[in-house]
Amino acid sequence: MAKIWAGIDAGKTHHHCVVINEDGHRLLSRRVTNDEPELLELLSDVLDLGDGVIWGIDLADGGAALAIAILVHHAQPVHYISGRAIHRASESYRGEGKTDARDAAIIADQVRIRRDLHPLRTGGEVVTDLKVLTGRRADLVADRTRTVNRLRAQLTSIFPGLERSLDLTNTGPLVLLTGYQTPAALRRTGKKRLETWLRNRKVLRADRLAETALEAAGRQHTSLPGEKLTAQMVHTLAAEVLALNQQVNEVDKAIETRFRDHRDFEVITSMPGLGVILGAEFLAATGGDMTAFGTADRLAGFGGVAPVPRDSGKISGNLRRPRRYNRSLQRVFYISALFSIRHCEQSRRFYERKRAEGKRHIQAVLALARRRVNVLWALLRDGRTYEAVPPTVLAP
Repeated sequence: MAKIWAGIDAGKTHHHCVVINEDGHRLLSRRVTNDEPELLELLSDVLDLGDGVIWGIDLADGGAALAIAILVHHAQPVHYISGRAIHRASESYRGEGKTDARDAAIIADQVRIRRDLHPLRTGGEVVTDLKVLTGRRADLVADRTRTVNRLRAQLTSIFPGLERSLDLTNTGPLVLLTGYQTPAALRRTGKKRLETWLRNRKVLRADRLAETALEAAGRQHTSLPGEKLTAQMVHTLAAEVLALNQQVNEVDKAIETRFRDHRDFEVITSMPGLGVILGAEFLAATGGDMTAFGTADRLAGFGGVAPVPRDSGKISGNLRRPRRYNRSLQRVFYISALFSIRHCEQSRRFYERKRAEGKRHIQAVLALARRRVNVLWALLRDGRTYEAVPPTVLAP
């Protein structure tokens, strides 16, 4: 029997699998329920068709998690190909229809002819837990951002002066808005009583916050239409943001606790600008196994910080940002590079040199992020923590 390739078009309740041989002929086409007994039966039937099977799938988690885990646990090589790549590749195949069977066949054929697909591996328990926790944190932060934006819009509609004066990302202003939302209510309370009210709720610098709020109230004596109902919404939204802040803090503690159990915790967090949260997101995005990438260049390309050439004819040296990359990992590299500019002398000098060469801010930060990938790669390879090397002073 010869080598064969299997493509899985994954879904939430069902998958469709197509198996092809070296000539591209279909050996099997089957729709299976996303359930372990059926998936194991499919695996057995596919293994009976050839000496070796290479699998491709269009999801890396979610509804495909069970299928991937079964394949990996049975030592089957599995490669991920994105839905976007399948859509583009489908234009080169005969026919314009779209079915699960057709998509599965395209996946199988792409795995057969391509050599640049990313292999899927199940990480350890720590990495898996960090994926869950960092995903939950991202959802909470997105919910908080949306709620803060709604809060700003509602407060602006009845009390624009106070909205301009408060930083609603801080706890103190949010606590204030759970009790007072209108200029009249603040004026009736007065500075001394408002300050006491804030202190009783453990608000830092309650005197300055009370003074700021009363100054804004003193500049507005007009009651706007819908003020009473809008004030209630402001109260509700402020309470929701406080609750979301609490949930984010709890998840952050859980992330740090779990991250400390990983073997590379000290190595990753030793990098300037790469703290607990960004370090955990790095592991969640990469799986923690650097051998899956092979080189620092491939890791940088996967993270979207390695420019790719776009030359044509007499035009050369034209670089652009890659289109295929992991956006979560790029965010980790970019944000950590920004932080390192503030806290690391070597990073700051590198950034300033790139700016002096004429690069824009984003270009300089991306160049720094690319350099830092090499450093992080070497640290993980050697299992050692980052140490700042003082600049060498030449003798006069």
